[in-house]
Amino acid sequence: MARKNQLAGDSHWWRNAVVYQIYPRSFADANGDGIGDLAGIISRVDYLASLGIDAVWMSPFYPSALADGGYDVDDYMDIDPRIGNLDQFDELVEKLHSNNIRVFVDIVPNHSSDRHEWFQEALAAKPGSPERDRYIFRDGRGENGDLPPSNLASHFGPEGWTRTPDGQWYMHLFTKEQPDFNWDNPEVEEYFLKTLRFWSDRGVDGFRIDVAHALKKNLDPLPDRDSYALSVMKDDGTDPLFDRDEVQDVYRQWRKVFNEYDPPRVAVAEAWVHPHRRPPYASEEGLGQAFNFDLLASGWNAEQFKNVISDNIAMSDQTGSSSTWVLSNHDVIRHATRFAIPGYGLSPDSFDLENQWYVNHRLDHDLDLDMGLSRAKAATLLMLALPGSSYIYQGEELGLHDVVDIPSEQMQDPQWFRGEGKFKSRDGCRVPLPWEASGPSFGFGPGGSHLPQPKWYADVAVSVQEADSSSTLALYRGALKLRRELYTSDELQWLDVKPGLLAFRRSPSWICVTNFSDEPIEISGEVILASAEITGNLLPANATAWLSSL
Repeated sequence: MARKNQLAGDSHWWRNAVVYQIYPRSFADANGDGIGDLAGIISRVDYLASLGIDAVWMSPFYPSALADGGYDVDDYMDIDPRIGNLDQFDELVEKLHSNNIRVFVDIVPNHSSDRHEWFQEALAAKPGSPERDRYIFRDGRGENGDLPPSNLASHFGPEGWTRTPDGQWYMHLFTKEQPDFNWDNPEVEEYFLKTLRFWSDRGVDGFRIDVAHALKKNLDPLPDRDSYALSVMKDDGTDPLFDRDEVQDVYRQWRKVFNEYDPPRVAVAEAWVHPHRRPPYASEEGLGQAFNFDLLASGWNAEQFKNVISDNIAMSDQTGSSSTWVLSNHDVIRHATRFAIPGYGLSPDSFDLENQWYVNHRLDHDLDLDMGLSRAKAATLLMLALPGSSYIYQGEELGLHDVVDIPSEQMQDPQWFRGEGKFKSRDGCRVPLPWEASGPSFGFGPGGSHLPQPKWYADVAVSVQEADSSSTLALYRGALKLRRELYTSDELQWLDVKPGLLAFRRSPSWICVTNFSDEPIEISGEVILASAEITGNLLPANATAWLSSL
């Protein structure tokens, strides 16, 4: 029987929500084994409530061998025993709900772990069996079938096919421990409908859908691919591997499940697709929202920001949804570091530049991190002033930079070691949080931490920032509180301002202005919040202010 949702009634709560992403293994550790857990999150609910957020999104907490940070799932309806159990999950949901915080969980539907019960059954079964049809098995090429079925790279290495002991091959767009499901099999469809109901019945309010654009594939003929750059993907719904039109049939079925609940469950798609292909994922008949990652690829440039904002508001109008703004997450360099990388956002593919910088400079970087943090705080205030929902990533409220000097032998990200050091490690943004200025893991837990923490964590720990009214943490808390008070409509009106500035009006009494230049610029109006100290009527370089008038 479904549990009663303590926050039932508001079916549109998600439209303007601020959602805080928790990477469970790196948030808080209660038992001292170095891995974050549900008990640790429960112990920090008061902190989450103090931020003024509307929801948390928890990255995968399922049983997993951690071949890809938990995105290799052994069992979609259970908790990794290193992280907790279902009773603790229920306790966490209840405590979050009692603090008016809703809950998103990650769903990983494109692939399972190779330890999943179904895949183990497939390996034990014969070629052509119903068990193998749940995944994508094919015979190899060549006289003895010893060549892969096609020339297909994976995201994390040179080969997207792995051979089984009986000679067949299975497809995996990610690691070999992540075999792709066959989404033309009705059993797979039913399995995930059951999964969505399982978590919805436990009080979960929404879902983040991993690789939402990859489920449906056309494998006749089997595709060759050596790059996963967006420029290689077809933009008309006919790509053999990604963003096929028929993937929306899956989400229309999911929407029926969401609408069984009061309020209806919601979802947000991680869909790396051509921008004009994003709206269907966010339709009312589908998932409801789709991540807008465009700011992740934008440099510190007023024109770029304005174009991204205008384009995404227009796309949201097409679907009746609201946009989703994000500056950092578990897959990218934190924006306090990213905005300090010279030239970032000025090339056609900013993610390539980010990757090149990381690989070439991670141990000898010479960045102006103070400038990066100033720009990050300014960008966050700008983002929080926009209509739509905002997603913030754990630790950005502390102004954390990426930890870029993790020794290679201590890294965990397959993107790094399976790519032979050619791709950036995502471990730098997944280092456990600092809660205290001292101790074996800066308050993360009574033991150590599963990734090494830098010494400078002592200066940015929660306990230190809570005692400083000018800290990044204080800015986030103030901004989220004020945002809730000021937010009255979804309207945005661009204003004509001096070169170097970007400004828009959100209501008759609320204006956001950002200085993208390297020099202070004169502004007018009463400042109600700013990302940097303002002297007189000069808005500092790399700063944002919220004004009562202009």
